[in-house]
Amino acid sequence: MTHFNGRVAAITGAGSGIGRALATTLAERGAHLALSDIDETGLAETVARCEGRGVKVTHQRLDVADRDAIYAWADQVVADHGEVNFIFNNAGVAVAANVATMTDEDLHWLIDINLWGVVNGTRAFLPHLEASGEGHVVNLSSVFGLISVPSQSAYNISKFAVRGFTDALRMELDIAGSPVRATTVHPGGVKTNIARRARIDSSAAAIAGGDEEARNSFDRIARTTPEDAAKEILAAVERDRRRVLVGIDGKIIDLFSRLPAVVTQGVLVWGAKLGGRRR
Repeated sequence: MTHFNGRVAAITGAGSGIGRALATTLAERGAHLALSDIDETGLAETVARCEGRGVKVTHQRLDVADRDAIYAWADQVVADHGEVNFIFNNAGVAVAANVATMTDEDLHWLIDINLWGVVNGTRAFLPHLEASGEGHVVNLSSVFGLISVPSQSAYNISKFAVRGFTDALRMELDIAGSPVRATTVHPGGVKTNIARRARIDSSAAAIAGGDEEARNSFDRIARTTPEDAAKEILAAVERDRRRVLVGIDGKIIDLFSRLPAVVTQGVLVWGAKLGGRRR
């Protein structure tokens, strides 16, 4: 697909950040929207920003960790709009914790949202996308799906898995001659609330110099606005790119990840130790 006008796009995590920016940008381009988020207040604000643009906007509170709810929502989107052409599996959360001290509860919470939310969202919408005759699956990974980082093992699990899952899906669609395509998105630092809402345990806070410093450090390095991220993502979808690196830091980290592991891991360990000595 080379344009969005008149198409129907479903977006998870639409209540803030990249999800909201995708929704508003798509509305500006004439796409009809099916929006979801677990945060009803944030979702309502996004809906208000998208309405009045001559497009149909539907919305639903959705916990992407609930498999049955995702499948029911996919069916409802088609019932409301007649068809669906895009699914943006964007909803995500963060946990900062060392492997040895991370709780099972936090690990399962993150995996259920970041990984199973993407897997089930893809599988629930895929038959509907194929039925539309032209569709696109857009799954949000991260630069942490390119490199591993101390205290981010849970996030790394989910984002590496999203990358592998979506790459495999894209090849399967190509083999089958499907009218559906798939794109994996690797954002760098984007100014969203994910760090503010992250679960951070004492082991990760110690590396960063405290709980609040762990959150503030992300804000300092996040250089890309959600609106710019949305434009880069949509441009990649228009060009049928298999992978998009969002932000200059996303592109730099991609290059960094190609170095030998002894180099990349050595740099990250050195940086963590140096930061600890400075505090």
